[in-house]
Amino acid sequence: MRLLAFDGRMGASGDMLLGALVAAGADPSVLSPVEDALDVTYRVHEVDKNGILATKVDVLLAEADGGEPRGEGHGDDHRRQPEPESGDGDDGGDSDDADGDDEDEHSNQHQYRHHDHSHDHAHSHDHDHSHDHAHSHDHDHSHDHTHAEGHGPHRTYPEVVDLVESMGLPAGVVEDATAIFRVLGEAEAEVHGTDLDATHFHEVGADDAIADVVGVCLLLEDLGVDRVVTGPVAVGGGETEMSHGTYPVPAPAVVNITAAAGWSVRGGPVEAELLTPTGAAILAHLAEGVESLPSMSVESSGYGAGGWDFSDRPNVLRAVVGDGGSRLVRDEITVLETNLDDATPEVLGGLQETLKDAGARDVTIVPTTMKKSRPGHLVKVVVRPEDAERVAYRLAVETGTLGIREHGAGHRWTARREFETATLDVDGDDYEVSVKVGSDADGVVYDRSAEYDDALAVANETGLPVREVMRRAVDAVASDDAE
Repeated sequence: MRLLAFDGRMGASGDMLLGALVAAGADPSVLSPVEDALDVTYRVHEVDKNGILATKVDVLLAEADGGEPRGEGHGDDHRRQPEPESGDGDDGGDSDDADGDDEDEHSNQHQYRHHDHSHDHAHSHDHDHSHDHAHSHDHDHSHDHTHAEGHGPHRTYPEVVDLVESMGLPAGVVEDATAIFRVLGEAEAEVHGTDLDATHFHEVGADDAIADVVGVCLLLEDLGVDRVVTGPVAVGGGETEMSHGTYPVPAPAVVNITAAAGWSVRGGPVEAELLTPTGAAILAHLAEGVESLPSMSVESSGYGAGGWDFSDRPNVLRAVVGDGGSRLVRDEITVLETNLDDATPEVLGGLQETLKDAGARDVTIVPTTMKKSRPGHLVKVVVRPEDAERVAYRLAVETGTLGIREHGAGHRWTARREFETATLDVDGDDYEVSVKVGSDADGVVYDRSAEYDDALAVANETGLPVREVMRRAVDAVASDDAE
């Protein structure tokens, strides 16, 4: 199994993800469909980040004849550009929107969107099945280019989907890119209290953000990985300036996106915005969460440069590619348990939902015999290590228990789980039932099970037995997968 692991302890943004994937071996020439569709160009170059050689990818406006950028100018930026760190000459701020020129010297003090360089790039790509790529990028810095920051119309979600579908991309790339924009759109719609289809994306629907999202999907396909994971992602701290005012970090859209992500976030380690909405949405769709680098045979690695310069740590995103070995997913966990001898059936019946709301991964309640031969229950709760204290407190206040044991189980092996929707025709009417599909890390499906609540609702409406509804739903999904 080919595995890609991100280390996001200094955050993530669209340009950092682009740079990390190229540095880890993806071929930047696959980005050409985006350049053709948007009149932008990707500038790939190397920068020094606190002694780490990192790859920087800037999205620039392509030039028309005469050296002027194409297009009609910049749209209104959703975010206002913050001031750079003192003396660093970096654009700073939101790494999606603030990509300062981090080359050998920082002489272009806060030259927002303007970079002196030419695109005399010589690419040498050794592109075989092992994905070994050697990239050479030469720049003579002889003329100006304009960063594509905020350029282009502020598109709605349907407009973004239409644009992506018109690029002639592989089906998997289109599926991933549109799913990422749905994550972004739903997060922004929730922030503003609007409908997804009517919400304009502001900066995430502009040309540079589309280039980030679609570019990441193209590079990921080129790497040919089977599984993507990320450790906890740093969000930073302090405040960020937006067109709607000053907000605490993480920004509102980032909070909404990470609430539904399969990985965890951490505050700090600096007072700056490290995780952007675009970076969060890409990882939310593509990556599973892990607490540490999984066991793997490393084939390649690289660093994608962000827009901040700090005195004591590099603002980079690391990508590691290799053979992940295991056919199941390793999930870092710990186990909480307590004995109850006086809990009512109503309390026990609600523990599954209340503890999972607090962060539990699984809850098991086992009838047992307590001291003096009294009947009781053993409650076992599987949690991520970082959620243990919060879940333990919720278990205590819900049940009244005076003690909770923690067993350092270390990890568990789990299947990859996805949900597919089965559409059932019953007497001319269509009904939908969700089906959970379990597969190994190579994508081999070995279990399908219909969601009971969905099946029960259909059974109540149609008069069919629940078991029959569940059977039909599983058969329908299996048939679709086989096509």
